[in-house]
Amino acid sequence: MRFTPDTPLKIGTRGSPLALAQAYETRDRLMTALKCGQDHFEVVVIQTTGDAVQDRPLGEIGGKGLFTKEIEEALLNGGIDIAVHSMKDMPVTFPAGLVLDCFLPREDERDAFVSTRYKRIADLPMGATVGTSSLRRRAQLLYRRPDLNVVEFRGNVQTRLRKLSEGVADATFLACAGLNRLGLSEHATPIDRDDMLPAIAQGCIGIEQRGADVEVGKILALIEDKHSKARLCAERALLAGLDGSCQTPIAGLAEIEGDILTLRGQVLRPDGSESLSDRRQGRVADGAEMGAAMAADLKARMSSDFF
Repeated sequence: MRFTPDTPLKIGTRGSPLALAQAYETRDRLMTALKCGQDHFEVVVIQTTGDAVQDRPLGEIGGKGLFTKEIEEALLNGGIDIAVHSMKDMPVTFPAGLVLDCFLPREDERDAFVSTRYKRIADLPMGATVGTSSLRRRAQLLYRRPDLNVVEFRGNVQTRLRKLSEGVADATFLACAGLNRLGLSEHATPIDRDDMLPAIAQGCIGIEQRGADVEVGKILALIEDKHSKARLCAERALLAGLDGSCQTPIAGLAEIEGDILTLRGQVLRPDGSESLSDRRQGRVADGAEMGAAMAADLKARMSSDFF
């Protein structure tokens, strides 16, 4: 292996506590798989535009690629060897020369309701203020509770918890996966998947590499989770078929039992006034085809002004 304490494998990541936790999890899994020490790896923090600009909604400044562009540039120019991403933040297309097909075991994919005063959405009084930066969560919430006041709520997990404690909002939503990875799950009440279908690929860590780097590809194959990969294959095919971006409220979840994959999808008007959903089952191997077919059917049901 070419990676040694003198020439460590460089792991690129955003600098938030959650992003670092994901990078350290990746490093620890590689240490175990390769039977080597921590000094064989270097975690490289890269600030992205999405992290730097906190005063505007993501849709106004470019969408999902804002959390990946600078990291992928470092990967392409050799500044890092692999990049660790939250898969729910990843666009469905990548720059030429890069590959993302290694996924770690998936954490709890559910959303979590977080409030210092209330235990669940149903407990919120009429007109209560809910903070979220997610267009999906905003649309899903307003579909169920159009009486609520939804405000922009950006920042990392700790920032959003602080804003909540300061009374900026009565409640917010966070991913169970992120709270679990940070040891903060006591702050939240998980929301049933039937009540709030999660974001595509929520809870899953993906590792991106240069396509030509054969040795790194072999190393990553040692830690990839094929179960997660099959689920994301179906979900991201659905996302790709719907031309998903941060300006499109889309939810989707694939679950596997034995050889059967169940895929659920939902797309909403941004104001929550209309929701379209679908559910289908098939062979695990057909997940991508199922996702693409579901996307086509959902698009056929949309009016021309749906978005």
